[in-house]
Amino acid sequence: MIKRLIALASRLEGRTLVAWIAVVGAPWLFLTLAEEVGEGDTDVVDRHLLLALRTPGAPADPVGPRWFEEAMRDITALGGFTLLTITTIVAVLLLIFHDRRREALIFGATVVLAQVSSELLKVFYDRPRPSLVAHGGFVYSQSFPSGHSALAAATFFTLATVVASVETKKRTKAVIFGLAMVFVVTVGISRVYLGVHWPTDVLGGWALGASWALVAWVALGLTRPRRRS
Repeated sequence: MIKRLIALASRLEGRTLVAWIAVVGAPWLFLTLAEEVGEGDTDVVDRHLLLALRTPGAPADPVGPRWFEEAMRDITALGGFTLLTITTIVAVLLLIFHDRRREALIFGATVVLAQVSSELLKVFYDRPRPSLVAHGGFVYSQSFPSGHSALAAATFFTLATVVASVETKKRTKAVIFGLAMVFVVTVGISRVYLGVHWPTDVLGGWALGASWALVAWVALGLTRPRRRS
């Protein structure tokens, strides 16, 4: 394993170095944000951003027409436990059917670890859900970090990494990661729009989910079969 780490480090390019910095930066961002949230330093910004998505004088009414609010509920479902569980099961089965058991194992483990860590951290930080505005969806747990945001980031980014690894065209790779980014960002925004999370909950969820996706990226790189010379 040590030899493989050294060999991998010797092949580092500029963009790969940036990715390795991100591996360290994402967990650091989460821990820093969690500390700020715990001390209440983000309350003013959270309140301001949450109210910015509400009709002035009517905190129960999100900005925009009714169809847009309904669309936000549809989008937030993309980060829901049920849909992402189905997505994970289908993706794992397809990977196994295509004899990519290594990718299937890493992808499945990443999603599970993201879900478990999110739930444990919610209990640990025990942050109440926003009571400043009416909720546009049902909630059952604590607020920080956002489980939808964390699970969406871990699932979509890791899946994008796996799919892009078998794609040769750079444009196609860019499209894959671009779509993953769109899904992750819109899911997070929908949670704030619906009033079920503070903005920093979503940011913390993104950092947590991205951390697990980066761990998966490293694992995929370290366990990639060597090419025969």
